[in-house]
Amino acid sequence: MPLDARLRDLLVCPIDRGPLLYFDDEDKLYNPRLRKLYRVHQGDIAVMLPEEAVDVDAQEHARLCAKSTADGL
Repeated sequence: MPLDARLRDLLVCPIDRGPLLYFDDEDKLYNPRLRKLYRVHQGDIAVMLPEEAVDVDAQEHARLCAKSTADGL
């Protein structure tokens, strides 16, 4: 089950308070400004703790940015 759209609209990065990209097919929320990735557990629980964020390397950042453009995010 994808993350509820109403919740997605409210979620922001806990570090910079900016918007996030949501990839429902990967269960991920992504902050391209800080290159931080937040996982979505079981499709509906966003893990938004800064210490749980994953740093994304340049290659993954490029992939996610291209995917967001292709998906119209």
